[in-house]
Amino acid sequence: MVGYKDIVKSKERIEKYISVTPLDYSIGLSNYDTMIYLKLENQQKQKAFKVRGALSKLSSLTSEERARGVVAVSSGNHGAGVSYAAYLLGIKNAKVFVPETAPKAKVDRIRYYGAEVIQIGRNYDEAHAMAMEQIKMNDMTYIDSCSDEQLIAGQGTVGLEIMTQNPGTDIILVPIGGGGLITGVSIAAKHMKPGVQIIGVQTAACPAMVKSLEDNILYEEFPSDESICDALIGGVTEIPFKMAKDCIDDILVVNENTIRQATSYLLTEEKVVAEPSGAIGVAALMENPRYFKGKQVAIVITGGNLDGSLMRDLLS
Repeated sequence: MVGYKDIVKSKERIEKYISVTPLDYSIGLSNYDTMIYLKLENQQKQKAFKVRGALSKLSSLTSEERARGVVAVSSGNHGAGVSYAAYLLGIKNAKVFVPETAPKAKVDRIRYYGAEVIQIGRNYDEAHAMAMEQIKMNDMTYIDSCSDEQLIAGQGTVGLEIMTQNPGTDIILVPIGGGGLITGVSIAAKHMKPGVQIIGVQTAACPAMVKSLEDNILYEEFPSDESICDALIGGVTEIPFKMAKDCIDDILVVNENTIRQATSYLLTEEKVVAEPSGAIGVAALMENPRYFKGKQVAIVITGGNLDGSLMRDLLS
């Protein structure tokens, strides 16, 4: 459904708008026979990888589709990415639906670049249902956060960069929420180096992709325990699920305490501001050091929108 050529075309459309983020060697996480690199998507525009997919999708629209407008559902990085992409591409009619419970700071970040924020519904599912009605009434384009070919192609540019920056990479660790990022990264990286391993990471609070693959059932909704990884909570989406067996070599499930430790470590020792959902790959390394022994490993730090109160809590 998504191929390497799609990712290359996406790169050509969006490269003037995005940053090529660093692939930094970590002295603290590496040792004499294991080399660890951090792919710092927390330094991307909007401090998250999501803007890549949003720009890829919006830049693929026809002039008529752009004129009719776009709709997204998100109270976080995806909504902010869509708002920013619409601003850059001159799309005037951009609406982002968020639940009534969405934090004000996140709503303000979405609104900053001009998207109309519509707060409605008690949760994501209710906000999503209202957004679908808006799309039907006004013939607008829905910007999915994970299960869209052009969006996945945009996320795949992370994989292109990693393999260009270090062709010797043996393993890439990628957080899994809906699954769009790991799918795109895998398509790009495996085309450039077929032997590279793509390892997904999920929190034990919500191992939705693990269970979907175990049961061979697409769990678009999945129950979750309490978690600090808000971006990784919920079910997986259709395209990533269908492509998972070709794209994902293994999935590591890590506990919440280790994710807290990893977020704190990055902040205090690496001087990297990462949200817990972005630090989860480092948590996987901490829990499974022998898994990576003797390898060159790239860990995708997906975002840097760390809540201020959580940052203070971690530092104390």
